[in-house]
Amino acid sequence: MSQTYRQATRTDIEAIAVLHADSWRASYRGMLDDGYLDGPVFDDRRAVWTKRLSHPSEAQLVVVAEDDPEVVGFACGYAREDAIWGNFLDNIHTHPKRHGEGIGTRLLAEVVAWCRVVAGDCGLYLYVLGMNQKARRFYEHLGATDTGSESRPPGVGGEPRDIHRYAWSTLDAVDIERSRSRNR
Repeated sequence: MSQTYRQATRTDIEAIAVLHADSWRASYRGMLDDGYLDGPVFDDRRAVWTKRLSHPSEAQLVVVAEDDPEVVGFACGYAREDAIWGNFLDNIHTHPKRHGEGIGTRLLAEVVAWCRVVAGDCGLYLYVLGMNQKARRFYEHLGATDTGSESRPPGVGGEPRDIHRYAWSTLDAVDIERSRSRNR
């Protein structure tokens, strides 16, 4: 299947919210409260994406992967979000049934390309739930370093969480080609 990648617009709010909620239900079961995942997760995600796509910051990129007409992935990044760590990858999700097709890697490549233009002199970082071994392996495979964990109080989903920061010190350290060769 062939995907197209483009910047998200307001018309993508519902599709992104549905995909985000479905991804959390599939990936975070046992990590977040089941009552949250089975209940308000979609409404919460829709509120987030309505805000982000209705009033986007100049320092924000939201990109979607489309397998016409379906949105099968998305990523959200922020330029220069942190003075030490640099650009922030806030979200990257693919449809649970499409994992392993390279969509996540291509979304990351889109974010990195944008970061090179708007803030190319700093690195990239993100946060991952400690229990999310699949995501942690994905980022490690792409060259990210686990810079440590912190314990956060209960937040969205109700569970106390062990959060790991993964980082690339420079944008050149993001090893997209290594992942592409694995998906061939």
